[in-house]
Amino acid sequence: MGYGGAVIEVEAESGSPFERRLRGLLAEVARGELDEEEATRRLRDLPFTDLGFAKVDHHRELRQGATEIVFGQSKTVDQVVAIVRRLLDANNGPVLVTRADPGQLEAVEALAAESGLPVDARPRSKAMAILRGVPAALGRVVILTAGTSDLPVAEEAALAASVLGARVELVADVGVAGLHRLAPHLQTLSSADAVVVVAGMEGALASVVGGLAACPVIACPTSVGYGASFGGLAALLSMLSSCAPGVVCVNIDDGVGAGYTAALIARRANVPNGS
Repeated sequence: MGYGGAVIEVEAESGSPFERRLRGLLAEVARGELDEEEATRRLRDLPFTDLGFAKVDHHRELRQGATEIVFGQSKTVDQVVAIVRRLLDANNGPVLVTRADPGQLEAVEALAAESGLPVDARPRSKAMAILRGVPAALGRVVILTAGTSDLPVAEEAALAASVLGARVELVADVGVAGLHRLAPHLQTLSSADAVVVVAGMEGALASVVGGLAACPVIACPTSVGYGASFGGLAALLSMLSSCAPGVVCVNIDDGVGAGYTAALIARRANVPNGS
């Protein structure tokens, strides 16, 4: 079952595009324009579609306002394409694919082209979003990286936050080895609703920013670093042990989790009165 009228961005109305579509369906039934049998047919796949190798969660967009994220790692190209195609058919929001190899990204881009939809590709981050029904941006998320090598994870966070409907600004390479580089961005920090700090090595930047920012700081450790950093474990433990209140931590290299959470905070802080 397919649905037309897809848009790149939607106004900040009540509920997600998926929820508004369901309201429209119920209104058609109430007006007698749609019989119960056809309405039942359209609702049959509402909770999820069983593809055998995956159960695609369509209901997530109704529960949480965002389409299920497709994790590409360890999946075949055909499996990723089948999941994305089903999300495009049965949901309304943007489709985010992460940790995808070049073949998966190429196939997803081709699928988007078939549907006449643009994509936001971040090949360095192994991520891509099909842009459809992106919420009108609310709130401001600032993403900082300690070093240039942290950019792949930071870009994954930026993509996740932007497709969730937050304004995003990314500031790179302001780590504690040259802390003066952070000073020009203090005004940027003061205007943020949420800050994501992406850092490897010893992960100290999160505590520094936590002592400066007046909003929640989401620390995202990366696996960047030399041997004793243990693939990001040193940064993770440092961030978990931060002395700065207001700093919380996601898993190693979890740009999606950091960006998603930051967008939720930023949007909730800027919901218009009465919405």
